[in-house]
Amino acid sequence: MAGTAAIIGGGVIGGGWAARFLLNGWDVRVFDPDPEATRKIGEVLDNARNALPMLYDFALPDEGKLSFHPTMSEAVAGAEWIQESVPERLELKRKVYQTLQEHCDANAVIGSSTSGFKPSELQGCATRPDQIVVTHPFNPVYLLPLIELVTTDRNPSELINGAKETLTSLGLYPLHVKKEIDAHIADRFLEAVWREALWLIKDGIATTEEIDNAIRYGFGIRWAQMGLFETYRVAGGEAGMKHFIDQFGPCLQWPWTKLMDVPELTDELAQMIADQSDAQSGHLSIRELERKRDGNLIAMMRALRQQDNAAGRLINEHQAGLRPVLKDGPPIISARRVIPIDWTDYNGHMNEGRYGQLFSDAADAIMTHVGADDAYIAAGNSYFTAETNIKFLSEAHAGEKVVVESLVTQGEGKKLRCYHEMKREADGEILATSDQFMLHVNLESRRSCDPLPEVLARVEALAALHKEN
Repeated sequence: MAGTAAIIGGGVIGGGWAARFLLNGWDVRVFDPDPEATRKIGEVLDNARNALPMLYDFALPDEGKLSFHPTMSEAVAGAEWIQESVPERLELKRKVYQTLQEHCDANAVIGSSTSGFKPSELQGCATRPDQIVVTHPFNPVYLLPLIELVTTDRNPSELINGAKETLTSLGLYPLHVKKEIDAHIADRFLEAVWREALWLIKDGIATTEEIDNAIRYGFGIRWAQMGLFETYRVAGGEAGMKHFIDQFGPCLQWPWTKLMDVPELTDELAQMIADQSDAQSGHLSIRELERKRDGNLIAMMRALRQQDNAAGRLINEHQAGLRPVLKDGPPIISARRVIPIDWTDYNGHMNEGRYGQLFSDAADAIMTHVGADDAYIAAGNSYFTAETNIKFLSEAHAGEKVVVESLVTQGEGKKLRCYHEMKREADGEILATSDQFMLHVNLESRRSCDPLPEVLARVEALAALHKEN
């Protein structure tokens, strides 16, 4: 599912939206009067092109076409999705919507990245209020999946369902907020934590670094995979959530927090926070901090993928739609992907064990191609690798696009042999080869046996086709 998206406002958030659409195969049209917009979005795209593909085991779709336009009317013409990310001023947003709706398709979704305004406020002076919804993302938009989709009674169910389908197709998680409220859901939690942090700094209790350490070494990791209530349910032990509430509920009456009070952000407090933040992270540029953030997010979300949990489950579901349909070749393009950051080691290149992982993935793809797929394995049959010989010819680094080309060099009876070449897409250099010998196995007896006739026929046909290569 790909189409044309218009991005109105090309800052950090607008650039992130542009990257998310573009890297999922959409054509993207950008309007931003800032003369630096092309450069700024280009830098966001550089980060996104490096980061997003690392989440997946298959290549993302070919990029769509990116274009910049001098007027909003030109940018939105024919667009199915319009994402507004202009500054947080209500009158400005309303004026933008009036211009958009003069020129955009009446069936297009107009989503606002606003973190604070309710959709009813945005719809207030609109020609077609039913088109406008809040689609509030989280930075970086090209990696973090949560989108708060906030709607009103004016939005028809067809538009809402279509918006959900589009966002899901981009690998995003649309959290449908059916009852609007200022700042939606997630930012209200962030505001509460932010207020308490300001008091802790103002009162000299903690520094910016100590507060960040309390989050990233403790509850931040738990929240990343369990959220708030599931975390506390576990804390209640075998008795569950009711026991937790009974045990810890009384502390809500204690004066632990100052959430109903806001410290005055005086020049002195603002400078104190800025000085502490400079001491904490000032040795790194913003681009370096972004790359550090992206690398950490990729590694954490890939770990959650292995457990099929939270954001990891979402990536697995999105990836299922990215699985390529193989062609007989020769050769068979059995794998095509980006090297993720967690596949590299202390030498700064891909660890040798990951070459085996990639060639194993290539063999799995060939097994599926010949009919030895999940259903075949569930029925009690599979291929086991009996021997493999890998030659390491050149380094591979995080972010590089690689492709595996495979030949079936032997396919008779219970025997299946494949020869794989891993190549760098940019220049075609062969980075490694693998000669892999597999035996067909009955999973109940755990002994070798002949494949079922339809699988054997496919293997024999590929071996004959690839023989001349």
